[in-house]
Amino acid sequence: MDFEKIFHFLIDLQINNNRNWFNDNKSRYEEAKDEFLYFLSDFLPQLKAIDPQINIEDPKKCMFRIYKDVRFSKNKAPYKTNFGAYIAKDGRKSGNAGYYMHIEPDHCFIGGGIYKPDAQNLKAIRQHIYDHTEDFKNIIQNDQFQSYFPEIYGEKLKRAPRDFPNDFEDIEWLKHKSYAMIHPVENEFWEQKDIEKHLLKIYKILLPFNHFLNRALE
Repeated sequence: MDFEKIFHFLIDLQINNNRNWFNDNKSRYEEAKDEFLYFLSDFLPQLKAIDPQINIEDPKKCMFRIYKDVRFSKNKAPYKTNFGAYIAKDGRKSGNAGYYMHIEPDHCFIGGGIYKPDAQNLKAIRQHIYDHTEDFKNIIQNDQFQSYFPEIYGEKLKRAPRDFPNDFEDIEWLKHKSYAMIHPVENEFWEQKDIEKHLLKIYKILLPFNHFLNRALE
């Protein structure tokens, strides 16, 4: 895959985030997008080999659109300046825990879990952690897991969530609004010839965490 083509397009988009420039460079966008989709189509079977829960065949069901919804955003720039993909059981809109990759010059990262689940799923996850606290802690406090994902990403409640006791010994684990993990990587990460191997190494570490969350949603 030609990640250089993707990076060069995204760098130029950061400087020229407007509709006129984008329309004039639409062919560059399509070429960069195709590079990413080709990579995803090759990578999906490899990820399925380590996580049989993944049942997606079409890479387009994993990749996020580049067009922003600016209705509720202070930043009215019309395009995202990254390529992102979320690979999860039943697709990126399923609400299930999955594997995320984010390509953005100087802001790249690998991630997973569930970011901002809806209220019903969030309560189910908290309940599952409450009922299986030691299993959860064994996953996220594992030394190898900690070396890549030292903390849960996102906002937390200041108080115990409703329906859970304040005196629960591990109440801090239940205060999270997301159960997502992020591992920052350098731009050069994507230029490695054996990039799939490096991604799979990270995703193998995430797999028990994702499966724990998905059990909560069953």
